[in-house]
Amino acid sequence: MEPVEQTWRTAEHPRPDHFLLHISDTHLVGAGELYDAVDSEARLRQIFAELEATGARPEALVFTGDLADKGEPDAYDSLRALVDPVAAALGSEVIWAMGNHDDRAAFRRGLLDERGSTEPVDRVYDIGGLRVITLDSTVPGHHYGQISPDQLRWLAAELAMPAPDGTVLALHHPPVPCVQDLAVLVELRDQDSLAEVLAGSDVRAILAGHLHYSTSATFAGIPVSVASATCYTQDLNVPVGAQRGRDGAQAYNLVHLYQDTVVHSVVPIGTGDTVGTYVSADEAAQRLHDAGVVIADAPQKAISRLV
Repeated sequence: MEPVEQTWRTAEHPRPDHFLLHISDTHLVGAGELYDAVDSEARLRQIFAELEATGARPEALVFTGDLADKGEPDAYDSLRALVDPVAAALGSEVIWAMGNHDDRAAFRRGLLDERGSTEPVDRVYDIGGLRVITLDSTVPGHHYGQISPDQLRWLAAELAMPAPDGTVLALHHPPVPCVQDLAVLVELRDQDSLAEVLAGSDVRAILAGHLHYSTSATFAGIPVSVASATCYTQDLNVPVGAQRGRDGAQAYNLVHLYQDTVVHSVVPIGTGDTVGTYVSADEAAQRLHDAGVVIADAPQKAISRLV
């Protein structure tokens, strides 16, 4: 019998152009436990240990605020001591955004190695052609968010020139409706002004935190992804109108950017029990080969090999 010739099919989508890790609301404290109940540093360590075990290699770790619960210098030192070795091992750039629990001066000194200043912490990063902009949505002394007219003018000037692979905007307060009633007290105010700046820009995704649960929406036609907290989360399985924090369901997000879409995937803490049969990476590759399926390289990477 003559061998049957293999028929190959290319998967509908290639590998992503860019891969980011989105982490939010670490709420580290200088000493002790958060609210005398949660070891927020231990939760973050567990998340990083589980991440490193996967072999994933994000280009950047994007933190969207509330990094230190009380803005303490010691908490920022602990965060750097925890994150820097992980980022080095992964080969990832670290991007920090301010949250309402953070202190601008201590944030600058502890995380950015800059002199202490109370000015908004707005930054632009180039991740291999992908622009990541961090926008400081905090109002010192308050927990609600707001972006000043000066910041909006700065943002508009930055967005006037499109980036090669588009832009990701990272800020703490998400421009989305609040499904918890009490959250409206600390929501991002004057969202229409931000929408006017973003309309027609190359912003492909908005990353945010603050809410302590994972959710998504659109804003000015742009997908918004809110990462849950790594310290404690809000339990949405409570009576309507109520609110309860819990030491559980902590998570981070994977962000995969393709030429025509952005995929946000929630990764909860812990592994759980295996259901069904575990399939290793090698076996998965073999099964795809046997099925005649090929996942193409990202277009940019394929082109770079030909140049």
